[in-house]
Amino acid sequence: MFTHKDLAHLQAQSLRMQGFIRQQTYSPQNEKTLRRFSSWEVAELIFRVNQSTMRGRLAADPTLPQGTVEADGRQHWYSLEEINELRRRLKVNRKSLMPHRPAGKRAMRAAIANFKGGAGKSTVALHFAHAAALDGYRVLCVDFDPQATLSHSMGLSDVAEEYTVWGIMARDLAAETERMNRSAQGAESGAALPHRRLPSSITDMGLADLRTTDFIKPTNWPTIDIVPSCANAAFVEFASAQYRHLNPEWSFFAAVSRFLDQLPADAYDLVLFDCPPAIGYQSMNAVFAADMLYIPSGPGYWEYDSTTSFIGQLAEALEDLSRFSGLVPAGTMNLPKAFLDLRFLLTRFEPNNDLHRAMQQAFVKVWGDRVAEHPIEMTRAVEQSGRFLSSIYEIDYRDMTRETWRRARTSFDQAYAEFRTHLCTAWDQLEDEQ
Repeated sequence: MFTHKDLAHLQAQSLRMQGFIRQQTYSPQNEKTLRRFSSWEVAELIFRVNQSTMRGRLAADPTLPQGTVEADGRQHWYSLEEINELRRRLKVNRKSLMPHRPAGKRAMRAAIANFKGGAGKSTVALHFAHAAALDGYRVLCVDFDPQATLSHSMGLSDVAEEYTVWGIMARDLAAETERMNRSAQGAESGAALPHRRLPSSITDMGLADLRTTDFIKPTNWPTIDIVPSCANAAFVEFASAQYRHLNPEWSFFAAVSRFLDQLPADAYDLVLFDCPPAIGYQSMNAVFAADMLYIPSGPGYWEYDSTTSFIGQLAEALEDLSRFSGLVPAGTMNLPKAFLDLRFLLTRFEPNNDLHRAMQQAFVKVWGDRVAEHPIEMTRAVEQSGRFLSSIYEIDYRDMTRETWRRARTSFDQAYAEFRTHLCTAWDQLEDEQ
């Protein structure tokens, strides 16, 4: 017989193992740190310029960051802060190295979603966030998944549940209920709307005193922040159902969108959502707040079947939300929900596998150019990055053969470059920030 006490004991054992893994993976201070990048990586893989061109620019202007020189003097190694300073100050062929950023627009929001577990959502979100940071973008990640894989991969482990999406939703419930009560009191006809009371278990949590930025935590990447998740946030689905009962007119699905609307338009360039493997209160918040929807899927039939079910159920869920039309406060996204772009991305793809190639053709036959041209390939380096909660961009190429590392990096580089192209096209369509 196993009771909740046995499950708690098993969790405690696992938490001790997590601590051991962090000690092996992170710095001696038990903190995840970001490595430096070689002059070869900076020139050819990040700035995409000739190494000799970059060396010439650095030699001509000694005020530019020169990096840290190895003992053998063969390579210079740069921090991300130094890379970004070089990006701001250098021009190649009279062209800026700064990434595309439309003026007068807020950050683009992209949701990585599918309710099939193991589709690679967290892996894609992690790699896209790191690739965007190396591209010069400021990134905010929002971890909607109680498994918290993205949060752990970003170096966060001790997270209180009130600082997760659950806290954002509970805070929004209190704020929206107060707004509705004020509207009722101010109505010409008197109490046009019923006065809603929330229990002290919600009003006394102190969430109303939290600032928007209190939910945002820094990561080991200086230009990436995250709204983290944790295992204790798993009860958000049960809590949200209770909250809807307390205030049936609360537009629960717009809580995170309203939260992001409170951030300065230029605080970030890209907001990435890592969604849970289910359609629920958290995932509906993610898709409603998203400008783009990226749907990863494995290259097998069951993954294809699950993805088909996902978009069908998502369509029904979004249609159900249309009854809130006119109730969502101004300043948030409109109903019915519309995405600026939608793509399917194959993951764990093996180009020499006949079944995988056949399934890729099936995806394209059904969804046409909605299927990303460059899938994420399964390589040994990708497997290793997953074991150590790191992206391929965080792994030093000297820790394996350069060819193995380069193959994995090329796969993610191509997938990210395609994502960036679609993102920038959609970004130009985004309405200007008022």
